[in-house]
Amino acid sequence: MKYAWIDEQRKAYDLDEMCMALDVSESGYRAWKRGGKPDRKRLTDAQMLALIRAIHKELKGAYGSPRMVKELRGRGFSASKGRVERLMREDGIRARHKRRYKVTTDSKHGLPVAPNLLDRNFTPDAPNQVWTSDITYLWTNEGWLYLALVLDLFNREVVGWSLKPRMTADIVTDAPTMVWFRRKPTAGLIHHSDRGSQYASHAFQAKLKEYGMTCSMSRKGNCWDNAPTESWFNSFKNE
Repeated sequence: MKYAWIDEQRKAYDLDEMCMALDVSESGYRAWKRGGKPDRKRLTDAQMLALIRAIHKELKGAYGSPRMVKELRGRGFSASKGRVERLMREDGIRARHKRRYKVTTDSKHGLPVAPNLLDRNFTPDAPNQVWTSDITYLWTNEGWLYLALVLDLFNREVVGWSLKPRMTADIVTDAPTMVWFRRKPTAGLIHHSDRGSQYASHAFQAKLKEYGMTCSMSRKGNCWDNAPTESWFNSFKNE
C-alpha cells in the first residue's frame, strides 16, 4: 500500500517528494490518514487538457510536464505524471527555453579533475543520492551576479544555492554547505559538476571530503553530462 509506505517514511523524506515519486496525491494520502478513502473523482482527458493549456498560457510556456504535475496538484486537481506527460506530448505542449551561450566554466587550469561517475544516469532511486551543481550569471539592479545551485536529481529540487558578485571558490562551497546542514546525507553521495576551476579548487574538494561526498565531473566541453542543471537554469531565466 503506497499510503502506508509514505506514512512510515514521513520522518525521512518530504511528503511532496514521496507523493511525486509514487504518483499519488497529497490529498489522497491525507484522506487515507484520516481513515477515509481518497477522492476518485477526476477530470476527463478533454477537461485536463483544457486546464493544462490554460496554465501553459498563463505561465507563458515555462513549465514542462514535471512542474505541470505539481502545479495541477497544487491547484487541487488529481494529476498523474504519466497522464500529464501523454496529454502534453499528444498536444505538442512543451516548455519554452532560451539558449545561453555565455561561458562560465574555466576548465583551463592545472587542478586535478574527477572522472564522470554519474555517466548521465539522471534517475536516482531516492533523495540524497546524487546532487548536481553549476554556475550561471544573472542581470540584476545591482549589476551582474553569479548564481551557484545544487539540485537533488531524485526530484530536480533546488536544495542549496549561493549568489555572489564574483565567481570565486566560495560561491560553490556555500551552496552544498547550505544543503548539507539541512539534510545531513549519509557518506557516499555523488556530487556532480563541470570541471571548472571553482569545483576543482582545493577548497571545494576539501569541503566534499569533509562531508563524505564523492566527486564526479562532466567531460571537457560536454554540457549534456550535466543536462538537468542546465535545463533548470534555462527554465529559471525564461521565467
